[in-house]
Amino acid sequence: MSAQQPKVKKEKINIFKIGRLWCFKHFFGEPEIFKELTEYYHRETYRFEFENVSERDKVIAYLEERGFEPVPIEDTAAYTVKIDRFKKHGAILKNSVHAEDRAKERVFVMKDLAAVEEAIAKGAQRVK
Repeated sequence: MSAQQPKVKKEKINIFKIGRLWCFKHFFGEPEIFKELTEYYHRETYRFEFENVSERDKVIAYLEERGFEPVPIEDTAAYTVKIDRFKKHGAILKNSVHAEDRAKERVFVMKDLAAVEEAIAKGAQRVK
């Protein structure tokens, strides 16, 4: 009988469908992973972006090989928060994958549920 290896909890990376793009935000501790994905990194939005499902699936396979758990998400409702347009929002923006200004508010899609809770603690509200 062989001893079973303990299950290692894989780090989740949510990959969101926003408009026609798939994107995610993540800091990789290993520079070689970032280097391998650099062609998908969009410096102005500080996120990785994919224009089609085949690019997304290629990166998902790569991330799985590296021990991550990528999760494609099409319905962003649970990750979306808003804040008054004129309130400070830098701390919320840092953990968002997408942000847009509307007439009276800024709307953010957060990178994970922990970031949603943190945004709410900083004054944001869930978007219904």
